Amino acid sequence: MYLITVFGNMLIILAVSSDSHLHTPMYFFLSNLSFADICFTSTTIPKMLWNIQTHSKVITYEGCIIQMYFFLLFGGLDVFLLTMMAYDRYVAICHPLHYTVIMKPRLCGLLVLLSYIVSFLYSLLQSLMVVQLSFCTNNEIPHFFCETSQVAFLACSDTFICDMVMYSAGVLIGGGSFTCLLYSYSQIVSSVCGISSAQGKYKAFSTCASHLSVVSLFYCSVLGVYIASADTHGSHSSAITSVMYTVVTPMLNPFIYSLRNNDIKGALKILFTK
Repeated sequence: MYLITVFGNMLIILAVSSDSHLHTPMYFFLSNLSFADICFTSTTIPKMLWNIQTHSKVITYEGCIIQMYFFLLFGGLDVFLLTMMAYDRYVAICHPLHYTVIMKPRLCGLLVLLSYIVSFLYSLLQSLMVVQLSFCTNNEIPHFFCETSQVAFLACSDTFICDMVMYSAGVLIGGGSFTCLLYSYSQIVSSVCGISSAQGKYKAFSTCASHLSVVSLFYCSVLGVYIASADTHGSHSSAITSVMYTVVTPMLNPFIYSLRNNDIKGALKILFTK
């Protein structure tokens, strides 16, 4: 599954970069999402595979903090890029005549750069909060990677301030992005419903169907993790549910975007021919 995720997303990046017809805002965001997915899975899965191979589940304190930092960095980047793609679809469907004027390459570059900066600051803040905590020796994390809340739960010192900062930042980032997603799609649905012909409605909806599928899969799995972690005995179920958005969703993204997209399929065909 890890190899499929890496090669599948690499093919998306190569297809977009090699075909000049795909040098548009939508595919620019998609290639960045594929890069973020490769890095996102690479923060946890190789270590897990190494643990399985060596029959050892040990990770150093420094390694745990580093893994946590990059997991939050690329996880946050995933969230922001999905939000940017929703905004792109909103402009394309609700303001089609002004699309090229609004979604200029400069704006797209600034949006991606802003996503990287905010994700960097968010992951740095979360990691610094955990570093301030003190831990007893020989801790066991009931997870397959260093998940922030699971690590903070094992601290010997008071975690109230740490928990408040981490949850506030998480709600601000996640809630803000999710609100933007809901607003974009509410406007899209409103515009699609205003189209008179059934063919026009289908064509408008098909342009955002792939993105909507990825968003639904990602957010439903993340929501499942938080519901499972709310149960004090739900550590095992939380770890299982985490596999959905750390492994399954990044693996399915290339299939969702390529199988439903003639432009990507055409670019991949040309790429393989070369």
